[in-house]
Amino acid sequence: MKKRYFGTDGIRGKVGDSHITPEFALKLGWAAGKVLFQSNKKTILIGKDPRISGYMLEAALEAGIAAAGLRPTLMGPMPTPAVGYFTRTFRAAAGIMISASHNPYYDNGIKFFSSAGIKIAESVELKIEQFIDKPLVCVASSKLGKAYRIDDAAGRYIEFCKSTFPQKYDLSNFRIVVDCAHGATYHIAPLVFAELGAKVITMGVAPNGMNINLKCGATSMKAISLRVVKEKADFGIAFDGDGDRVMMVDHTGYVIDGDEILYIIARNKLRAGELNGGVIGTKMSNLGLEQALNTLGIAFERSDVGDRHVVELMLKNKWNLGAENSGHVISADHINTGDGIVAGLQVMRAICSSRMTLNELRQGMKKYPQILINVNYDSKIDPMHDKDVLAEVKRVESLLKNKGRVLLRKSGTENVFRVMVEADEQETLVKSYAQVIADKVKR
Repeated sequence: MKKRYFGTDGIRGKVGDSHITPEFALKLGWAAGKVLFQSNKKTILIGKDPRISGYMLEAALEAGIAAAGLRPTLMGPMPTPAVGYFTRTFRAAAGIMISASHNPYYDNGIKFFSSAGIKIAESVELKIEQFIDKPLVCVASSKLGKAYRIDDAAGRYIEFCKSTFPQKYDLSNFRIVVDCAHGATYHIAPLVFAELGAKVITMGVAPNGMNINLKCGATSMKAISLRVVKEKADFGIAFDGDGDRVMMVDHTGYVIDGDEILYIIARNKLRAGELNGGVIGTKMSNLGLEQALNTLGIAFERSDVGDRHVVELMLKNKWNLGAENSGHVISADHINTGDGIVAGLQVMRAICSSRMTLNELRQGMKKYPQILINVNYDSKIDPMHDKDVLAEVKRVESLLKNKGRVLLRKSGTENVFRVMVEADEQETLVKSYAQVIADKVKR
């Protein structure tokens, strides 16, 4: 069956349009309660990022869950991975995160975690959709769920994050710029690094409900790059609005993406004898990452785009490390979902154990020029099956031969079509290849 409401990462859209309304959230909470109910587990945790519409959606979900006879338990502003972590440790029936991740404040979304602390399966999403289309029937008054609140959730999560960093190391020798994107990590990430000894310089820690991801955070790295150089910091670390992505900056201002972070962590785990099997990337992962890992003798496989698909392949292979180049890094030794803070701490562990700078640690991987162009398109027309688009792709692939690749895909979170070209060529040439394909898509 084809999903009607859920995309690649929960349900997402513009607030007030589509499905991001109080009415839909009420019905969704009720439907989720009906599907996710377990006789011995009646708690559903709810976290959110600080965007202004979160309060509205939180209240509607709370009412729907209670109407289904389960206990909605509120945690307030929390990173997405914290919801997954607490769902597992509290033995809850499920967890819900209200967030549109890296999107602007006028968007929002709702995503679910299973009792195991991982994104729910697509089969479960389909069951929830079936209940959404049914009339909402409230349980008897005596069986209504009662709402609770976890007041110390932030403190608990800070302690968990710190526990993933070896006690034999500390960050007392480091000056770090931390950009929280005015998002869900604003009251957590700076304290984690400061309590481990670092001198922390903060950015993006004053959310007002509408400035989330606004020219800051992991999707807008210019400001933190300049700040690291200005402050003469050892490195910088930036998160997106819900804290499941991370990007870093070395002391020169160079931006280190998810592929390079994955390479640094994998190499350090290999040296420490902690790498279980190989490493999972995605179809978007840079060819340079694959080649660098192969040089180290580390197996590498690609999943479909989306951190849920990365986790699924990690579980299938019984491997403990995977990531997307966008900065979703999953270190299954610690947590079963992308966690920006935990991933950052793994890189800092590599810095401490190797006694190398972040700039030096990234040198083992050479990235191929990779150009990604997003094209708005009419959803009634599928560029994946357009003869002119496919002919142009074939022509570009023939020019690249075995030195590059072309990837076309629809975004699962935005109404855009992504054109990616990657090759061992000059960046200007790679960009021209991507542009001619994008122009065919536009036409």
